[in-house]
Amino acid sequence: MISSLWSNPTHLPTALAESAGAVDQLIDKLLTVPDGPEARVYEAMRYSAQAPGKRLRPFLVLASASLFGVSLTSALQVAAAIELVHTYSLIHDDLPAMDNSDLRRGRPTCHKVYDDATAILAGDGLLTMAFEVLADADTHGDPAVRCELISYMAKSAGAAGMVGGQMIDLQAEHDPTLDIGAITRLQRLKTGALIAFSCEAGAILGKAAPEVRRLLHNYAHDIGLAFQIADDLLDAEGTEEQTGKSVARDAEAGKATFVSILGLEGARKQARALVDQALHHVETFGPAAELLRQVASFVVERKS
Repeated sequence: MISSLWSNPTHLPTALAESAGAVDQLIDKLLTVPDGPEARVYEAMRYSAQAPGKRLRPFLVLASASLFGVSLTSALQVAAAIELVHTYSLIHDDLPAMDNSDLRRGRPTCHKVYDDATAILAGDGLLTMAFEVLADADTHGDPAVRCELISYMAKSAGAAGMVGGQMIDLQAEHDPTLDIGAITRLQRLKTGALIAFSCEAGAILGKAAPEVRRLLHNYAHDIGLAFQIADDLLDAEGTEEQTGKSVARDAEAGKATFVSILGLEGARKQARALVDQALHHVETFGPAAELLRQVASFVVERKS
């Protein structure tokens, strides 16, 4: 059971560290470097996937799965898969044709260490491996559950989700007049779609009722927006040392963000309101959702 993973299931920093360690261990196993000339792309995949990070999305998979008695093996499979997708997105976002970033998670970005072409292939490799992991029998004994996870993650990561949000984000760099509704939709796709998958994956694995899944979806929607507002605040007020990535890029680009529209204090107030809404959605789970409650506050209080 997932409860065996956490030595203290009411202390978020410990639970985050322990879940990250378990996910990293599985990813290390999945990304074994083979002999042969293709080894270079595996090395680039490992470089990015093993970079230090919060592993928030995998943690949400594990925390939601713990509500439904899902096995640790099944939950870790999905947790690793979502981290592979997230890492692919970071590699591609950092490329010169996109955000042109030199720093990610406190280290040089993948294309800086290797090269642009290898970084593209590393991202491609991570994305496709994620679906291989979900399709594996270790993810769930019921093929219908595996198919539902694959379908949901494909929609969340694709043009109807993260990729579509990234397209709108690129266009937003040339349209600083976007209003709060447009920015909200942008972030719901770019950031929120994968967070929603992460929160609902546990319910899918546990074959939970639709109304229960809806509560987790609504929770994810709120913390996803709160997470992005916190990112906007960090970009406006943080330092590279704190965040592990370049800052002040949005303002330099004249890009519309939650901060540019709402102001610093308005953005902080909105993030807090979203957290309060998120907490309401998981009330029905009682003490079992303690980690989900704590992580809702964590997403707006973090410094990186």
